[in-house]
Amino acid sequence: MGTYIPNTEKEQTEMLKKSGYKDFDDLFKVIPDGLKLNRELNLPLGKSEFEVSYIMEDLAGQNKVFHSIFRGAGAYDHYIPAIVKSVTSKEEFVTAYTPYQAEISQGILQSIFEYQTAICELTGMDVSNASVYDAGTAAAEAITMCKDRKRSTVLISEAANPYVRSVMETYCFGTDTPFKIIPEKDGKTDINTLKALLADDETIAGVYVQQPNFFGLFENLEDIADIAHEAGAKLISGVNPMALGIMKTPAECGADIAVGDAQPLGLALGFGGPFIGFMACTSKLMRNLPGRIVGQTTDDKGNRAFVLTLQAREQHIRREKAGSNICSNEAHCALTAGVYLAALGADGLAEVAKQCMSKAHYLKNKLSEAGFKPVYEGEFFHEFVTDCPEDAGSVLKKLKDHGILGGLPIEGNRILWCATEKNRKEDIDALCDLLVH
Repeated sequence: MGTYIPNTEKEQTEMLKKSGYKDFDDLFKVIPDGLKLNRELNLPLGKSEFEVSYIMEDLAGQNKVFHSIFRGAGAYDHYIPAIVKSVTSKEEFVTAYTPYQAEISQGILQSIFEYQTAICELTGMDVSNASVYDAGTAAAEAITMCKDRKRSTVLISEAANPYVRSVMETYCFGTDTPFKIIPEKDGKTDINTLKALLADDETIAGVYVQQPNFFGLFENLEDIADIAHEAGAKLISGVNPMALGIMKTPAECGADIAVGDAQPLGLALGFGGPFIGFMACTSKLMRNLPGRIVGQTTDDKGNRAFVLTLQAREQHIRREKAGSNICSNEAHCALTAGVYLAALGADGLAEVAKQCMSKAHYLKNKLSEAGFKPVYEGEFFHEFVTDCPEDAGSVLKKLKDHGILGGLPIEGNRILWCATEKNRKEDIDALCDLLVH
């Protein structure tokens, strides 16, 4: 950060005077005294850099870092090529924020444009943004995109990730949007119930289904799209971008909107983030897409140039009519995903997806031999659910004691397992050996 210099005390004083304030006390005079901290904080004396480094190392040592991970459920442990961090840690990228001045932000705008292009290629959609925080936010924002004056209700599949569902339900509560849950049957969205719900309610605006779903299974997305469209509703498809390396795109399946989390594309787990939600849609819904969209054009000399497109909308200038309050962007996370995809290429992404799927199937067979029988039948990507012959909590603790993060415990003493390309055959064999001894 050698070239990053914050404003000086003199500059702060000048800004205060320009704003009509004498000092910071004058600036904050509107805050009641009862809310201000009018006493000295009992803080310890400062420490040297050397002392602080020891303290931080001790704190970091309290983190449990697993050498082998078999848990997914929306956060996935993939190998990240060294070139990704090498590029994204460059100073000019790390300090960049929202490119308000397009004429001097060409590099950042290009990185966002390349990311949007990659998301469109993965999903088959016409347009993408780079503004959403995670998969839950993206799915929730997609609800608003589907609504109109006559239709405002949304259907949410019970087979979708429960964390994503909870964010959608919170958004629905905050916007007075009616929603109904489509129950799952045998680990998939119950299509017969979906048909009945659509037939009984003409106000349904959108249907949200995850592909592959929370239990790892592939849904009958094309049939669901036909059913939704026949009833006049739009289909929101939640997708794992890694699976898109080998499966049909949401557009090919008939979805109107594709959402998900780009975390598998080069973003480390990082003890919980940051992640990046992606949103892509058909051209018909382009003007409903929240946040910023970067477009490509030519300058007055005919050179390739980039601009912010469709970003100065209601959330900026007519907030009372806004369909979304997202005004920021996820530029650095988007850059990371873009660099990761560029490093792998289409063939590399497909190879990673194939390895994930192959290793998950090997893991399923080995776990079955160890007494952990699969709960659901049907094709799956890299996650699946098994029954647990013992108490799931005890089993997972045993694995943890051996440096292995087991699957996610779910209702009914079951475990949701996940495998990625990082899980070697010997890692899977070692896991299963522990389970039978």
